[in-house]
Amino acid sequence: MPGATSKDHGAIGATEGPAWKDGSLYFTDGKHINRLGPDGKTTVFRHNASNGLLFDREGRLVACESGLRRVTRTEKDGSITVLADRFEGKRFNTPNDLCMDSKGRIYFTDPRYGSRKGMEIFDLGFTPWQIAEMERTKSWRKALVRPVEGVYRIESPRKVTRIFYDGAERPNGILISPDDRFLYIADNNNNTHGGSRKLLRYTLDKSGDVKPGTRKVIFDWKDGRGPDGMKMDAEGRIYVAAGTNKANDYETTRFKAGCYILSPSGRLLDFIPTAPDECCNCAFGGKDGRTLYITSGGHLWSVPLK
Repeated sequence: MPGATSKDHGAIGATEGPAWKDGSLYFTDGKHINRLGPDGKTTVFRHNASNGLLFDREGRLVACESGLRRVTRTEKDGSITVLADRFEGKRFNTPNDLCMDSKGRIYFTDPRYGSRKGMEIFDLGFTPWQIAEMERTKSWRKALVRPVEGVYRIESPRKVTRIFYDGAERPNGILISPDDRFLYIADNNNNTHGGSRKLLRYTLDKSGDVKPGTRKVIFDWKDGRGPDGMKMDAEGRIYVAAGTNKANDYETTRFKAGCYILSPSGRLLDFIPTAPDECCNCAFGGKDGRTLYITSGGHLWSVPLK
């Protein structure tokens, strides 16, 4: 729970990310990965990456590069390894957020907000024989084609498995419990009237696949701005960036911008308000790991925790 007053570090372009390592906070501004150093100065660490970040066990930065439609790893020598950019030969939509399990495997979400132009991954609703026949005759029945916004697991560079795509409308934030038992998905279809704005939980098997029939709604933001990035503390509490302070055509201000602290069962325990608008993501950091950093409306906030 919060133990002190939130601090606003100003409009430094902190829209997404964030991730902590060795006294510095890394975050994205939509175009670059920036580093806020111990001296309080912000510098550009890398270009192109624009969304979720994490550091792996070896201290390498893994990033969702939404604009380039891929997930990459920055090696210690500065070179870039592409971990995933295609599934079955088709480019991803816009990789959004990611997490890592105890085995070091990376899970990420691949929604598409805004224009649907250029999407390549579809649920065709046909058998392999029908698909082969339509490819042969060039007679595609486009009326039955449905774009896929899925959740994927990276086993090793370019070895990608799709976990599911029909259990959430538009998967955004993603989190795995420390024991690898539960997968949490922020289902945030926030630019659609009546779209899902829910935190969902699924049970994983020992292989890291979703067990059928285990989908559970943990919390519902109803007609407000739904959940985005999230983290879990040592006690199993879930910190979810969500809400908005400014209504629009699709979202009300029923849930204000900030970090919603939930119990594992979905009970709202506390709320940390942020400004100016659209709370997007959060991460733990600081010398003892007890500071919560929140990106909201281009501002960076820090909150000491008990």
